[in-house]
Amino acid sequence: MSAQPRPGAPSSPQAEGAPDARLLTEAVTRLRRALRASIRTDYPWETLPMAQVELLQVLGEHSPVRISDLAARQRLAPSTVSGLIGQMISSGLVTREVDPADRRASVVALTDAGSGQLAAWTAAHERRMDTALAALDDAERRAIGGAVPALFQLAEKLGESAEGDAPE
Repeated sequence: MSAQPRPGAPSSPQAEGAPDARLLTEAVTRLRRALRASIRTDYPWETLPMAQVELLQVLGEHSPVRISDLAARQRLAPSTVSGLIGQMISSGLVTREVDPADRRASVVALTDAGSGQLAAWTAAHERRMDTALAALDDAERRAIGGAVPALFQLAEKLGESAEGDAPE
């Protein structure tokens, strides 16, 4: 079933052959919502707010890191990230240590519990996605597989356009 524009929906300018931006945004939003809802059905432990999960993901790739760098990477205010990190420290998911490169600053890193939570979260999502993909026909799976590199490129372009919008 293909998504069709709603009657009376505003149209947006688009490059020739590009998908409708509104429909793509709606599809991505629905996909994220469905994935999170399906995980909570099977894995009720997965109660971390998405903002904390995203911080765990960044820390899984870049750890230890300063809060200011983490905030810039996530395009969030440092005070927001600091608050989230405080909650994650209380939960035992991350630690805050003195930055060895600059003793006036601090860095945060994943704990073993944080690494374990991230690994479990990732594995659970991959299992749910594998199950959903298996329910699609071959042509749909090929279409999604072919779209993945372009979706990564789209994310890069969105990130580039937002660089000037980062909080100060």
